[in-house]
Parts: sequence; structure tokens; C-alpha cells
Amino acid sequence: MFQGEETLVGEGPVLLTYGEGIAHIQLNRPETGNGFDVDLMRQFQEVVMQVHGDSRVRAVILSGNGKIFTGGGNVKDFASKGAELPHYLRMATAYLQICVSGLVNLEVPVVTRVHGFAAGGAGLGLVCASDIVICGASARFMAGATRVGMAPDGGATATLSKIVGFRRAMDLVLTNRFVDAQEAERIGLVTRAVPDDQLDEAVLTVARQLAAGAPRAQSAAKRMMWNGLARGFESALPDEAREVAALSGTGDAMEGLQAVIEKRQPVFKGH
Repeated sequence: MFQGEETLVGEGPVLLTYGEGIAHIQLNRPETGNGFDVDLMRQFQEVVMQVHGDSRVRAVILSGNGKIFTGGGNVKDFASKGAELPHYLRMATAYLQICVSGLVNLEVPVVTRVHGFAAGGAGLGLVCASDIVICGASARFMAGATRVGMAPDGGATATLSKIVGFRRAMDLVLTNRFVDAQEAERIGLVTRAVPDDQLDEAVLTVARQLAAGAPRAQSAAKRMMWNGLARGFESALPDEAREVAALSGTGDAMEGLQAVIEKRQPVFKGH
């Protein structure tokens, strides 16, 4: 996908490659529709932590290998646990919470590429925990949890209503109806929908733009925007003032101002 691509994790249920300042995390269980089980979530956590510790990374792309992004939980795996399912799901849910929290708390922006289908607590949770979501025109979305006698997880009970509104979120969670790409874009579940054959180009263009941005400014903006979901207007103001003052003393800020004056593209270096 990138120029000079470097493979960091080349096998297993989650792959990781790097290039052009972008880390590409790819779910890699196409035979199960990238269904989430404990093994996949464990490696997902390890990959996110590897990205978190890599100072070269300026943006992240999250995608799925195969025909769909993810169908959510690995239903066959869950059903095989029998009486042990509650214990297994406690472990699985704990890992999923770490995974979605890890995406939200990454200091760099996450661009999620959705093709085919995104469903269940894992699918919807990942979509809602991403900073920018771009889907193909044929993509569909579904909550799905109550359809199999369970409840939403992956943080979706907190994020979904903030993104699409309470009434619409309740409708999606209780009815498990399909949402096509056009509706997903209209209600704000995704950032935008593009023709399927333009999906890779659209995702990579955005990721490259973010990777070229001012990293400290983008990190501060991301953190404050996510924190803003859970706080009021007044409590956000001091945090904004502190960050703006701190960022104004950086080399990147001076470069950005000078670039505007000189009518050129800025070159940000992260200091």
C-alpha cells in the first residue's frame, strides 16, 4: 500500500505494515469474516501497543482482509464454548475494551477503511472508536448484538449515540436493521462513502494528509475532541487554552504560520 513498505507483523490474525509515516493495521481472519475471538483481540492489543511505541508513526489505517471489514464476534467460536461461554466472553470483552480504548488513546489519528460489512460490538465499536471512517459504496453496517441475545459492547453504548443521536442509536441497537453506506454517511456513522473502486485511494490520501500534519497539534486536537464527548463546554475551555499556548511555542507552529505567509505547504517535523 505504501512506498517503501516495511512489514512489522507479517502473520497471525492481525497484520502490521509501515511506510510513509503510516502504520497499517489489518484484521487477518478472512475465513471467519475477521470475526473477533480472544486470539485476534490479544494480537490486536499487541499491535496497537507496538504502534503506540513507534515514534515514526504519524497516522494509522485500520482495515480488514478478505470480503468484509468484520462481522463482529466469531459466533462459531462463541457457540463452541458451551457452559464456559460466560467466562470466555468476560475475557473477550476485556480484550475488546482494551483494543477500542487503545485506538481512542493513540496519539495519532486513526483512519478506518470499511468494505463489505461491519457488524456486532467489535465492528461497530471499532467504527465508533475511529477518528475518520471511509467506506465503500456497497458497505453495510449492523449493530447485531441483541439479535444473538447479547448487548452491545466495544464502547458502542457510549459512542454510538454521541455520533448519530440517541433515538437513531436506539433504533439501530434494538432493531438490528442494516444501514447502507449512503445512510451511514448521512447520519454521521462514517465520515464519507466513496465508490468501491476508489476506496483505497481515498483512505490513503487522507492518511497521507494526516501523516504530513503537525503531530503534536493533531494529537492535542484528537485528545481534546474525545475528552469533549464526556464533559461540558465550560470544562473544555481551560484545556483548550493550555494546549494552544503550549503548541504556539513549537517549531511546527512557527512553520505553519510562516507557510501561510509565504503561501506554501508547511513541512512539519514534530517539534
